[in-house]
Amino acid sequence: MNAASHRVGSSRLPLRAAAFVVLTCATILGISGWREWAARDQVLKGAETEMANVARSLTQHAEDSLDLLDSGVVGVVSRLEMDGTDPATIAKLKILLDARKKAIARIHSLAIIDDKGNWLTSPGTISSTLSDDAFFRQHQLSPKREAHVGHPVKSLLDGEWVVTLSRRFNKLDGSFGGVVLATISSNYLSHFYEQFEIGRNSSVALTHGDGMIIARNPSNDKFVGRNVADKPLFRDASLQRPAGAYHFKSSLDGVERLSFFKRSGRYPLMLLATVDKDELLAPWRAAAISRMLHVLALVMLIAVIGAVLVRQLQRGQRMAVALVEKEAHFRLLAEGSSDMVTRIGLDGQLRYVSPSSARVVGWRANQLIGTPALAGIHEEDRPHVQAAVDAMKRGEAEEARITYRNTHRTDTEVWLESTMRVTRKDNGEIDGVVAISRDITEQKKLETKLETLATEDGLTGLANRRHFDERLSEEWARAYRDRSNLALLMIDVDRFKAYNDQYGHPAGDACLRVVAQVIAAEMKRPGDLAGRYGGEEFAMLLPNTDAAGCARVGERIRKAIGEAGLVHRGNQPSGYVTASLGGATCRPALERTAGVGTLIEAADRALYAAKESGRDRLMMSVEVARPLPKAVGE
Repeated sequence: MNAASHRVGSSRLPLRAAAFVVLTCATILGISGWREWAARDQVLKGAETEMANVARSLTQHAEDSLDLLDSGVVGVVSRLEMDGTDPATIAKLKILLDARKKAIARIHSLAIIDDKGNWLTSPGTISSTLSDDAFFRQHQLSPKREAHVGHPVKSLLDGEWVVTLSRRFNKLDGSFGGVVLATISSNYLSHFYEQFEIGRNSSVALTHGDGMIIARNPSNDKFVGRNVADKPLFRDASLQRPAGAYHFKSSLDGVERLSFFKRSGRYPLMLLATVDKDELLAPWRAAAISRMLHVLALVMLIAVIGAVLVRQLQRGQRMAVALVEKEAHFRLLAEGSSDMVTRIGLDGQLRYVSPSSARVVGWRANQLIGTPALAGIHEEDRPHVQAAVDAMKRGEAEEARITYRNTHRTDTEVWLESTMRVTRKDNGEIDGVVAISRDITEQKKLETKLETLATEDGLTGLANRRHFDERLSEEWARAYRDRSNLALLMIDVDRFKAYNDQYGHPAGDACLRVVAQVIAAEMKRPGDLAGRYGGEEFAMLLPNTDAAGCARVGERIRKAIGEAGLVHRGNQPSGYVTASLGGATCRPALERTAGVGTLIEAADRALYAAKESGRDRLMMSVEVARPLPKAVGE
């Protein structure tokens, strides 16, 4: 990450803090608002329940009142159908009706009307007929005998609005005989509704099933007889159910109301109990305002604290600019480098790893951060790397350069060269180590290859003359110290010049490689060494081997070369490639004046003796006429 991007990331911190404060304040306001709205809903639901109870009670009252009227009407109808309408019967019934009206206050009037619409009984003298009234025509045209509740009408007796309940009675022959009529005053119902205190601006209205207002409290005289059939309560299909809550703006007084309606199951009546929604919500509104003022005060306090926090964050950013710039420059160099840059804490954990770690050790930076810094180092190299890091952490060294093996993610091994240096705080106290590591695996491979080329024969893969002479000297010194035997075999391919001349140099090289493989197969012990001594001549060094052992190895080599089956027409009588071998052994501890050269000379004389004896054979130095001085084969 560069310095600019780091500054951008840091500059967002105050914005995030400010956003958090704003979000917190908004959340508090939102939750408080939601709770207040939920409380408002509870108030409305409570009012709906209260209105439902009122509506059910008053509907029951209206039904009971009509039942009371109907019971009297039914009795009169029975007497008329049994006794007829003669003056005596009518006179008796008039006395009965007057007594009943006086006994029951809710009865406004009771009367009998003949089949022409004339009054047979009435509280006073009324000259008009009722033949055109809706309730009279209903009974005159319909043979049904049930009670009929009519629209509210003005009474002919006193001009008061009344609700009519009537029943038909028949003559003795079954024809229409007239109507028995009972009425309830609208004012009686309105005064009854005054007993229910459900709010200052509440109202109760009883309407006919087709929308005509029968009674209302308050303002009964103003609204009775008005038709509201065009309102949603009578038109909307969703409201044509037996009962339910209903929110509306009244067309009668323009007040927003919450109401509950209840339709009678026995009569064409509907009771509507309403309450002024503003009046209903006034206590909640006052309490909600008070509570929200407290919430606003809390939110303002949080906002002030948040503003102070944001300013502190901004101040802290300005104080950290220099440190951020330094870190940005460090990251710029570290992440742009092909070498892996790491920072090791005092606890030995990796605190920073540059992206080039994926190329160097196969692991991404985020996979290494927080892990032990020396975890991947080869166990043989780890102690001296650990010692160097510990010395720097203790202040005993400022820097170090170390080469070691490290495990790659692919389970292979890579060579790393790390340059380490301590890091310090502003007060000079050591706080860790920074290491810059580069992959030197290819360099190590090249060095190994050069070392191999310096000690190996390029054609046969055996040790070259230089390497062989060095090992011979080393083994001579070891045998001298251990007072052990040392054996040497000299091997020469028979008539090899003729082979090259006949088959060519490429075939000659192939022949030498086969012979070398046969000789190398006899290197059974770690100390054994086979080398190309020159041209077609080979040598084999056998530490801690006596003459008999040397002869056994030499004989196996001779037979194996012959059995390889390399055709050599110029090498008669066998016709195949063969070799002559000379062997010599000695105990260097007993050869005070001799050296390595005496062993080589003895083996070489034995080789020439083998050739002079007819080739394809092994001769030991003890078999040669002039034995090696003081080097008698054992």
